[in-house]
Amino acid sequence: MTANRVRSLVFALCAAALLAVPATAKKGKDTSAIRTPDTGTINAPQSEYRPLPRRDTLFINATILDGAGNRFTGDILVRDGFITAVGPNLPREADITIIDASGRWITPGIVDIHTHYGTFLLPLSAGEYEVSDITENSDPNVAETWIEHAVHPTDPAFSRALAGGVTTVQILPGSGALFGGRSVVVRPVPAVTLAQMRFPDAPQGLKMACGSNPANSFGGRGRFPNSRQGEIAGVRRAFLDARAYQMEYQDDLQEYLSGKDGDPPRLDLQKETLVKAMQGELPVHLHCYRAEDIATWINVLDEFGVKIAAVHHATEAYKIAPLLAERGVCAAVWPDWWGFKREAEDAIPENAAFVEAAKGCAIMHSDIPLLGSLLNIEAAKAAAAGRRAGLDIPPETAIRWITSNPAQTLGLGERTGMIKKDMLADLVIWSGNPFSIYTKADQVFIDGALAFDRSNPAYQPQSDFELGRPQKGQLP
Repeated sequence: MTANRVRSLVFALCAAALLAVPATAKKGKDTSAIRTPDTGTINAPQSEYRPLPRRDTLFINATILDGAGNRFTGDILVRDGFITAVGPNLPREADITIIDASGRWITPGIVDIHTHYGTFLLPLSAGEYEVSDITENSDPNVAETWIEHAVHPTDPAFSRALAGGVTTVQILPGSGALFGGRSVVVRPVPAVTLAQMRFPDAPQGLKMACGSNPANSFGGRGRFPNSRQGEIAGVRRAFLDARAYQMEYQDDLQEYLSGKDGDPPRLDLQKETLVKAMQGELPVHLHCYRAEDIATWINVLDEFGVKIAAVHHATEAYKIAPLLAERGVCAAVWPDWWGFKREAEDAIPENAAFVEAAKGCAIMHSDIPLLGSLLNIEAAKAAAAGRRAGLDIPPETAIRWITSNPAQTLGLGERTGMIKKDMLADLVIWSGNPFSIYTKADQVFIDGALAFDRSNPAYQPQSDFELGRPQKGQLP
């Protein structure tokens, strides 16, 4: 067995399972299986992720893009997985590993807000898309599903993203259903189970989809919805039903706890998810392309107090950039995907730059594994298009599109996405300017631990799918 293989297995198996604490009884009633203000509803289990082996480290003489809009030359001190100091000429302490980054750049780890890793594995065999776990397509509303229950941790896409500087990944359901289910945020580290990758305490999100995808998924079979107006009607109906369910549930719960009713109220997992969205606990990640669709969905979801964290793909975000900025909705976009479907015919490469110019929140996303290791180049292309249009998009601005902006959108802005004191030490050392096509990620650190090293095969984790089978006469 190779040293690299041994290391991958050690990384994957080092996490110990945590046991959930059972809910307590209230007023003599067993409330462990029902939702109350004390017990809560069904939530994501505890993470079993453990940081890789790490050492306290001082990075010196680097050109730093801090993800907060600044660029400077200086040092970064990391202790116990956290950034403890940033600035010029930090003290060289005896117990610290020193990495000289002279001539190189350091940025926060990249945050990819839109992936389907582990559910849409490449390369696809003939017909495999039809049996993919990317979406539960049995109904337009499958809000009760969680994509994490379908993720295969040994997808090679995770290691490719890591090698491209990605340290945090959101995995989303696909866009075939109006309500696609809950997302999960993970670290792209070797693991056997998803729990060992789960970003500790990262909020879940709710995937929704507008436009041609859900209409084509169901309308082609003569089912509802088959039009944009049908989608809006379906969304309103679902949230109205969830609101009524919430009121009835609370009434039934009070009767049960007071002893008037011997049967506890029954949870509806689909409606529970929509209730959590209306209560602001599940931010919505909306698949939507056209400007008028995006504006319509913002207003309709606002009727129910539902917050859209980000509109994904959003090829016409530039047309309504002031509206997005005013409503606090981020636009997760590509720089140059155009014309691959009718909804993308008005896409322009300046999209992200115009959102930025309107003081909005622009984000680069991958969607497909082929782009997951190239988000820095995606941001470079979008920034270059903006500069050609006369906008000032320097590196210290563009880096926010792949670090602090997506981190904030995922509810992780106080923990990752920036280089500043008390943040997690998610860092990338680049061989040069990260927005140059000639630049590579030299080293990638997650929680202060070296997770990838371009010059050391021992820190280039391989998936089980890449190991192959030993030939006759060969030892593994």
